[in-house]
Amino acid sequence: MESQEILKEVLSLKPQERFLIVEGILSSLDHPDKDIDEIWGNEAIARLQAYRAGKLKGFPISEIFND
Repeated sequence: MESQEILKEVLSLKPQERFLIVEGILSSLDHPDKDIDEIWGNEAIARLQAYRAGKLKGFPISEIFND
C-alpha cells in the first residue's frame, strides 16, 4: 500500500482513531539516544564544576525570565 493510500485511509477514520495512530507513530520515533544523553550529562557536570570553581558566572532566574 502506498503512503498516499494509507494517508487517505487514515483521514477517513474518526478523530479518536486518528489520534491513536498519530500517538503510535510519534512514540515509535521518540527513542532516547544514550550517546547524546551521555554527552549532555557530561556537559552538565563540567558546567557545574566550572561554576563552583568560579570559572562561570551565574544569573538569577528572575533576571532570565523577567526580561
